[in-house]
Amino acid sequence: MVTIVTEVQLKKGTGPKWDELMHERMAAAKEHPGWIGGQLLQPDHDPQRRMIVGTWRSRDDWQAWHTDARFQASRTRLDQLVHGPEVHSWHEVVLEVRRAGDGAA
Repeated sequence: MVTIVTEVQLKKGTGPKWDELMHERMAAAKEHPGWIGGQLLQPDHDPQRRMIVGTWRSRDDWQAWHTDARFQASRTRLDQLVHGPEVHSWHEVVLEVRRAGDGAA
């Protein structure tokens, strides 16, 4: 299991629209093979920055998602709302602990 953290800087005033589009993208990703879970984070100190935390069975599953038509359709719309390139970092999941019965909204 792997987690990728993607950091983006949004153009001023685009946060609500970007968040809405990312919600749609994550809903579609849930149906893709290898998807385990994800979070969308906004740092307290920077309302124009977002961090996407996605956990996948493998990097190959993540890569396959990027060729999916649903991902590609959202890519153009999201890219218009960001300023600068995305920054990615990969992490091997060593341990994951959740309360029994907890799930994402």
